[in-house]
Order: sequence, then structure tokens, then C-alpha cells
Amino acid sequence: MEVKLHTARTLVGRLRGAAAVRDASATAAAVAELRRASKDDPEVRAPLADAGAVPYLASQLTSPSTSASAEDAAAALLNISISAREQLMSAPGILDALAAAMRAEEYAAAHHAAATVASLLCVDAYRPIVGAKRPLLAALVALLRGSGRGTRATKDALKALFGVALYPLNRAALVELGAVRALFALVMTDGRTGIVEDATAVVAQVAGCAESLAAFAGVSGVRILVDLVEPGGAATGRARENAASALLNLVMAGGERAVAQVLAVGGAEEAVRELAEDGEASPRGKAKAGSLLRALEEGAAVVKRQREHRFADFLNGLVHSDPYFSSPSPASATTHDDGSRLTLG
Repeated sequence: MEVKLHTARTLVGRLRGAAAVRDASATAAAVAELRRASKDDPEVRAPLADAGAVPYLASQLTSPSTSASAEDAAAALLNISISAREQLMSAPGILDALAAAMRAEEYAAAHHAAATVASLLCVDAYRPIVGAKRPLLAALVALLRGSGRGTRATKDALKALFGVALYPLNRAALVELGAVRALFALVMTDGRTGIVEDATAVVAQVAGCAESLAAFAGVSGVRILVDLVEPGGAATGRARENAASALLNLVMAGGERAVAQVLAVGGAEEAVRELAEDGEASPRGKAKAGSLLRALEEGAAVVKRQREHRFADFLNGLVHSDPYFSSPSPASATTHDDGSRLTLG
């Protein structure tokens, strides 16, 4: 390990020296060397972090460096994050630097930065910290909308957003930042199977907050999810099961209003029932569909009882407000009296 630490100190020393004299060419070369070392030798990653590489690499993401240097710096940070998440997360300004890289025009640096965020979010304790950085969340959502971004940037952003949404208190912020519309746009227009699967997985997590109900309504989200749950509606079984999970989370978070919105979509109950009884579905998918089906059936029963009560209340009100219902007619009374006299005579 001493050899690795010596190597790390040497590499970081070169970067420190080049940065100190503001030699752009030497700095770029040192950053590229750090990237290669962190990629080729997993055992040098933690020593690089211990030797102080992270602040220098992060500065390349916020300074007017070349696009190649920014890409190399972001890639090196990603490599280091695999083995030294704590050192990376404790570096001052690291999340701001990653957000800046994702907002930049350089595609390669953006997707490496998003992947680094996703790597950090493997640690549960970091999820609320990342979720508190709204500019970073906004940058991740923006990556989903970027028409010029490639598959890797989109997938890395989706993985990071999934990690963010695993912490329940982060979900409302994602809704406010427009994640729901961006996610459903991918589901509806992106033909890449892996993208749709990942997007529906994030949708399922974001659905688990009360704020999502209105956002879903704004993009016909419930209808889209029901269509995906129907046999043949999704390209893969995973996307179908993710859609069912999203509906279940929506119902759990939104209560009766959410149940009513799902039931308002024709064929929703039948589609969910078919998934729950599908022998080819995964145990997890069938369990989610079964729970959702029970919630819908109970919701339908509640709605029916409410309608019956409302109708009964209406009739009761009608009886009490209309004298023709509340007392016999004069003609009926006369006939009764005449009958009585005939009986007595």
C-alpha cells in the first residue's frame, strides 16, 4: 500500500504544481494521467483521494478549462468515487462542481458527473444531502430533456434521480422541478428499451408523494401507466411492473383521490388483475399488482357506498322537503273516511 500511496502523491503533486503556475497544458496532462491511473488501478483510487486529488479535480469542472480536461477530471472523480465515496463527499464544493459539469455543454463531462452522483447515492446517508442541492437536482432533470444528449448521459441521470427519489423527502422537490413531465416524455417518446425501463422505475419512486398526484394529472400520467400495465402495453415486463408499482405508490400517497383517478381510466382494474394473475410476471410484480388490485377494489367499494349514502340522503331530503311525500293526499283521506263509515253502517 505504501507504493500506491507514493504513486498517488506523485500524481497529485504534478497536478498541484501545474495548477499553481497556471500551466493549462501541464494541468490537462496531469489530469489525464490521474484519470488513467484511477481507471487502470483500483487500488490507487483511495490513496489518490487521501493525497488530496479531489479538490484539484473538482476545480477543473468549474474553471474555464478545456473540454478534454473537464471530461478527464469528471471521469477521474467517478473512478475515485467507487472506492472512496466518503473522501469524495467530504470535499468542499464537490456537489456544486458536479452540478456545474452537468450544466455545461460538454456531453462527456456531464454524463461522468451524473454517474458520479449516482455512485455517491449508493450511500443512504448521502441522499438527503444531495436532495438539498436543488441546482444539482435541476441539472439532473435538465439532462433528461437534452435532445442532444446521448444514451449514457440520460441513463446516468436516471440512475442518479432514482437514488435521489429513494429518500422520500426528496420526491416533492423533484416534482417541483418538473421531473414528472420530463420522465413521462421519455416514457412516451424514447424508443430505447433500457431508457423506458429506467424512466418508469424513477416514476414509481416519485409517485410516492402527495404532490405527484396533480403533476401526474397534468401529463395524463395515470392513463399512460394503465396503458403500460395492460398486456402488450409495455415493451418489457420490467417496464410493465414498474408502471404497476407507480400506480400503487400513487394510490398509497394520494389516497381516495388517487384511487378515483385510477378507477376513472376504463379497464384499469382488469389490467391490474391480469398482471396479478400473469404466470410469466415476476413474484415482485405480481405482489405489487395484487396490492394495487386490493386497493382499487376497496376504493371502488367505498365509492359505491358513498354514492348509495348520497342517494339515500337525497331521498331523505326529498321526503322531508316535499309535502306530497311527507303526508297523505286529501283524496286518499276522504276515501279512507268513506270506507270507515261503510264498515260501521
